[in-house]
Amino acid sequence: MIFAPSLVWLSTVLLFFAPAVNLVWRGGTGYCFFAILALALGAAVANRHTPGYFSGLRTYRWFTIGMLAFVVAIAVQQAVLGYWIPRQFDALSRFVFALPVFLLLRQLPSRHLRVIGWGCAAGALAVGIWALVDQPAGGWTDANRLNNSYTNAIPFGDTALLLSFLSVFTLGWDKPRDWRVLGLRLLAMVGGGYASYLSGSRGGWLAVPVFVILLGMQYQWHAHKKRLLISTLAIVIGAGALLSTERIQKRLDAVTTDVSMLHQGDDYTSLGLRLQLWNASRLIFTRHPVYGIGKGRLVDELGLLAKRGEVKNEIVNERAHSDFFSTLAEMGAIGVMCLLLFYYGISVYFWRHRLSNDPVIRAASYAGLAVATSTVIFGLTIDVLVPIMVTVLLALLVATFLAVIDARKRELATAQPAVSRAGIQTTPGVKA
Repeated sequence: MIFAPSLVWLSTVLLFFAPAVNLVWRGGTGYCFFAILALALGAAVANRHTPGYFSGLRTYRWFTIGMLAFVVAIAVQQAVLGYWIPRQFDALSRFVFALPVFLLLRQLPSRHLRVIGWGCAAGALAVGIWALVDQPAGGWTDANRLNNSYTNAIPFGDTALLLSFLSVFTLGWDKPRDWRVLGLRLLAMVGGGYASYLSGSRGGWLAVPVFVILLGMQYQWHAHKKRLLISTLAIVIGAGALLSTERIQKRLDAVTTDVSMLHQGDDYTSLGLRLQLWNASRLIFTRHPVYGIGKGRLVDELGLLAKRGEVKNEIVNERAHSDFFSTLAEMGAIGVMCLLLFYYGISVYFWRHRLSNDPVIRAASYAGLAVATSTVIFGLTIDVLVPIMVTVLLALLVATFLAVIDARKRELATAQPAVSRAGIQTTPGVKA
């Protein structure tokens, strides 16, 4: 399928800037995403009669179902329960919009789509430089954690960490033997990691071991003893250096202190309040097991429980600080099913293609798995699927990495017959 060169190049530019500006320009990723969406909708209209244009929705049906599940369920829920809160569709609608974006991107050459890896590296590097240049008086401390003006330190640090590691995951399709490429990507990884470190987002740090395992699988560190020894030594030295820093020690000591105070009956700590919220969500679920209390109604329900003395006033909140528990309380068993469908839809095709011999497909698969697993891990202690700056980035990353796999598979399939024909024509003594 042939598109105008201007559309291809404009899409390429937008794919670079979307992750690059996520943490430094409010709404920047959204502007890029909606520009791509406009191009995608125009392409869908122009190709509405083109055979195969919409086949990707069927080929990757679990991805399609996962992107649609929440929005459809919320629409039905509000109709059944008889209320209307349109803003509850806002953040999650980005996943629905990712479907036409995917349909467009899968038609583009994979080499243009791969620019998103450099966008992730630019985003990680930009936030690392910002952390160095824009330090407050006295530096970044536990009382003054690194974040930006439009989000708090937790999603900020989690996103910085994800961009940091995506800089290296996508290195697999950018000729990693070139030391200049390798140097820039590693510098980006350090920059994003430094920003996450200064944010103090300890819940997000749980994803680091998973990222390391995925990197080891992608680059096959276990394939050779020398490679395994070097990678293990680097990990041990890096982990030891980080764990020895004062900031990390303070954040880990805070967990120990919270647990100790919890055992003493003091549950007014960060951990204690979260546990109370999660227990309250479980209580709400037992009373509204099928469809929950309604998306967007958690704060009202917690307020009623507090008035009746069933929970403490301190935990009355719009969210349960966990994607799972927020969904459990607000949408019941149907919501949990939607959450699982979403997780499955954004991971299953990356898992299936992770063993590909093609470096582009392999890199896209592991980058997609990094996005999927981090979404689950980050969502254990914070509501990942609420901030628009997060959902729009996740939607674009998943759609693009899956589009890279699909486009590259077709390129390889097209190239194979050409190679076969060339071999037949040039083989002596064989007639075509």
